[in-house]
Amino acid sequence: MRYCINCCIHLLPNDLHRHCFRCCGPKHINQKCPVCKGESKIPLYRDSKQMKLLAVLEVRTDHSESWNGFFCLRKGKLCSLIFGLIIMTLVMASYILTGAKHGLLLIPSPFHYGAFTSNPSLMDNESLSDMKDHYQPSKMNISYIKDYPSIKLIIDTITSKIEFITRQRPGLEELRKQEPHMFSVIPNKFLPNSKNPCWYEEYRGNTTTDPYATNSYALYSKRFRIIFDYLRKVFWNHLYHYKDKHYRLRCLPHFYIIGQPKCGTTDLYDRLRLHPDVRFSAIKEPHWWTRKRFGIIRLRDGFHDRYPVEDYLDLFDLAAHQIQGVLQSEAAKEHGKMNNIIIGEASASTMWDNNAWIFFYDNGTEGEPPFLIQDFIHAFQPNAKLIIMLRDPVERLYSDYLYFASANKSVEDFHEKVAESLQLFENCLLDYSLRACVYNNTLNNAMPVRLQVGLYVVYLLDWLTVFDKDQILVLRLEDHASNVKYTMHMVFQFLDLEPLSEKQEALITKSPASNTRRPEDRSLGPMLPTTKAILKDFYRPFNTKLAQVLFDDAFLWKRT
Repeated sequence: MRYCINCCIHLLPNDLHRHCFRCCGPKHINQKCPVCKGESKIPLYRDSKQMKLLAVLEVRTDHSESWNGFFCLRKGKLCSLIFGLIIMTLVMASYILTGAKHGLLLIPSPFHYGAFTSNPSLMDNESLSDMKDHYQPSKMNISYIKDYPSIKLIIDTITSKIEFITRQRPGLEELRKQEPHMFSVIPNKFLPNSKNPCWYEEYRGNTTTDPYATNSYALYSKRFRIIFDYLRKVFWNHLYHYKDKHYRLRCLPHFYIIGQPKCGTTDLYDRLRLHPDVRFSAIKEPHWWTRKRFGIIRLRDGFHDRYPVEDYLDLFDLAAHQIQGVLQSEAAKEHGKMNNIIIGEASASTMWDNNAWIFFYDNGTEGEPPFLIQDFIHAFQPNAKLIIMLRDPVERLYSDYLYFASANKSVEDFHEKVAESLQLFENCLLDYSLRACVYNNTLNNAMPVRLQVGLYVVYLLDWLTVFDKDQILVLRLEDHASNVKYTMHMVFQFLDLEPLSEKQEALITKSPASNTRRPEDRSLGPMLPTTKAILKDFYRPFNTKLAQVLFDDAFLWKRT
């Protein structure tokens, strides 16, 4: 077949296949071709294989037309480039002149904050000119001062929406409907000769049965398999045999260290477990009441199988074995000796984390959870004792950020995350109550820093709806750090523990602090002064209410 190469080259760029074969087919006539115009062109011989454009371009003989088109294209691009540079120059000149004159940005970022005075006495009613006197530029070249009013408006909106309303406590029957299995396992009464809440439960297995085969803590956590291996070996030796039946001693904690994270709960736990009459769960923070019983290992990983209450009780078997030894001793049998060993549990999420409620309970309360953790704890243990360790919420948040942030940590990054979280919290309060926002799972996951954990009084008031005030001991980390001996004496007295010898007391009070800030985090230094000022404004009304509830102005944290 003979084809006109000139037609192909002219038509290929527009429609490679259709036009080429229609125009340049076997019936091609030079005189009728609008491209050839009757001229004799170099034909291209084509066999049955598909024609390639590159091959066609290589055999073309007329190059002048191609170069003309190329130079036309270059001229068009050059004109466009020059025109674009002129426009860009004008825009940049306008940007620089306007910014220098008015301090405005062409496309302003919603949040740019800067160095505030580090003086804690800087109050809300200081004028902008007063603040400028204290201003010191940060390492980042950002104008912080001019954007403070926008953040102050957000905080003012939040403050105006704060309303502390007493929640409605659910009835016992409502709780039974939610957790029937839990109520079938835990009895209403405990052993009278034990200070710690314990009871005997019939064991129906035999010597070949593994009592911990299905325990979720053992299955999902490699760290705890050594503990459960030991429990398996000694399990049968601690069964109580009576009338051809086997019974195991089950126990719940006598007291809970319920919060807050990054407030010194680990240090308190490490010191308290050195007391000869105190035992803890096999795992410091089981997080069973708040997470594991709902099947949450890490919320971002979704839900797993729910951990039954039996798995939680297994964690106290080591302590139960020691309590059983006291109860079955000769002194107990002959003289009715009382067991004074008590068990504690130290999950720092217990006070505040109710994020799972929305997935399991009916949402008929305008966004507020109908049931909280404390409702169930009180239903089983109305006499439980609760210990809360708090610190300045501003410093707590920064410590929380340093501990949990994985990468790119900096004081500037913390500052931006605080700003974003404040705006998200404000948006929630525009539509929902304070309690609904504090317990809002979606909001809590969206905020890049955990602002809500520092709203101590919101959680405390909810705990006080079910527990009496004398059942709750609230401590400050600042006091604990400055005088460990004093705070530990308060804890010993609160738990009715026996006095210690000087040697035992020195071992507890003089040991080094636990879980201190990591060296790489300390190298970042303190937060920006403006961040601190913003957070103090945010937390101030909550701290004021907390000090009123506890009748202690130290919880205003004015000196920190």
